[in-house]
Amino acid sequence: MSIPSHSYRSLIETDATLIPPEHGGRLRAAAARYAIALDQWLDLSTGLNPHPWPVTAPSTLSWARLPEDGDGLEHAAAAFYGAPDPLPLAGSQAAIQALPRLRAPGRVGVPAVGYREHAYHWRLAGHAVVELPEGDPGDLELDALVVINPNNPTGHRWPVERLLEWRERLAARGGWLIVDEAFMDVTPGYSLLPHAGLPGLVVLRSLGKFFGLAGARVGFLWAEPRVRGALRHWLGPWTLSGPARDVARRALNDTDWQREMRAALPLASARLERLLGAHALAPMGGTALFQWVATPRAEALEAGLAKQGILVRRFEHPPSLRFGLPGREDDWLRLERALGRLRSDAC
Repeated sequence: MSIPSHSYRSLIETDATLIPPEHGGRLRAAAARYAIALDQWLDLSTGLNPHPWPVTAPSTLSWARLPEDGDGLEHAAAAFYGAPDPLPLAGSQAAIQALPRLRAPGRVGVPAVGYREHAYHWRLAGHAVVELPEGDPGDLELDALVVINPNNPTGHRWPVERLLEWRERLAARGGWLIVDEAFMDVTPGYSLLPHAGLPGLVVLRSLGKFFGLAGARVGFLWAEPRVRGALRHWLGPWTLSGPARDVARRALNDTDWQREMRAALPLASARLERLLGAHALAPMGGTALFQWVATPRAEALEAGLAKQGILVRRFEHPPSLRFGLPGREDDWLRLERALGRLRSDAC
């Protein structure tokens, strides 16, 4: 697959006209805005596992040499995810940015509510983005369709059968179905990875969420050989640092920790759902790592919690908040008290 020359032109011509999306985790900015010391915050804005895989120091060799294939990372990822030939990436974000530049401009469907980097980079590369209110393409003729499964932030999850139908329809006209499974690790039975390698299917996964290792910037892509090869060519060598490869390999091989987290995280998420509901903030959706609350009071609630040193993620369309999981018991109590104060103030 050749890389279209228009990719370079579209980046130069449209970059100044688009505003990059904002993300959770901007803790330093919140600390400065509300004049609360950085170490006094409870950050619930990112949807990451609050009990990250326990990192020990990467090997000295991983720092001293250029990264190389054959260190066991790809084997560990294939075993954990149950799909061969994973392509390591600097987070799934690397693929989100690069994939739109591997196709000539066309019509691309993206969920109207979801991780905004997808729509941003397809537009940046010159594609016509069609925002799908429910994420369902219906009868639209598209060249690519992005599905976030489960969705971030709504938590909506599409059945495998429906996704495979869309994949077949897209592939028949040379199109792609791109499935972002960043929050899928706790519910692998809903993944499309057992179908990895089918024409037109691209699946993305990330170590940042379930493993709580967002700072390592490690993700993986599965696609048919020609797409995988084109992306690898585009990204070039050394997509991951040696220390990141070392840490990721060990985390992916730690089956005891994974088993413990798959049991614990859904219980914590259910606890968060009950806590929010008890304060008149019943979630409309969520995953094992976050709960999503749609409310016209989103802006006021975000500010009210921030004044108490608690950071959550606010979305404008629709007005809503995403709450990540507290970690320690003290964090749970702090959130409960903060919500209680806000509810009392509103009365």
